[in-house]
Amino acid sequence: MSELAALAAPGRPDLLRRALRLEYLTVGWNVVEGVVAVGAALAAGSVALLGFGIDSFVESASGTVLVWRLWAERRAADHEAIEVVERRAQKLVAMSLFGLAAFIAADAARTLIAQDAPSPSAVGIAVTTLSIGVMYWLARAKRRTAIALGSRAMEADAFQTTACWWLSLIVLAGIGVNAITGWWWADPVAAIAMTWFLVWEGRETWKGEDCCEP
Repeated sequence: MSELAALAAPGRPDLLRRALRLEYLTVGWNVVEGVVAVGAALAAGSVALLGFGIDSFVESASGTVLVWRLWAERRAADHEAIEVVERRAQKLVAMSLFGLAAFIAADAARTLIAQDAPSPSAVGIAVTTLSIGVMYWLARAKRRTAIALGSRAMEADAFQTTACWWLSLIVLAGIGVNAITGWWWADPVAAIAMTWFLVWEGRETWKGEDCCEP
């Protein structure tokens, strides 16, 4: 679907409302998830879980950017104004992806150097397990809505939600592997491996690739 066709679609107001609901849920969930994860990390002394919690706040920031973009479209008087907001939202989402990649890489490197093994945490295991289901559903719903809207910024935000799903798996696996085998390095190595996905998508988003074309 072309951008102009998407903007003129009869059902676009309903799509915008759906997109806003998804972003409100993203922001709300990640704020709660971040607070719980950071609290559990401090209690257990888990660096990996702390990174997961801070990542939740990065995801909240990305969701807030998309809320701003979607509300701006609802108030805009013409398509050109909407496109200006879309480009600005793309840049901000791309910056959040770069920031997320930098944080994960730095945090994982520090963990490796300090040999600070993640500690098992019942609360941490519970929140990461729940996050796996929530992030998977949100990423799929946001990607479908982004394609229908023709929004590259929301497509990038959906990718970031997918990255958070992977991060949930990594943190949960890292805590489990460390607890079972004592391989403390499994979590930070896996985290470093996933950062290139974030950098790649951030670059594509910054360039403004038509990632929403079916």
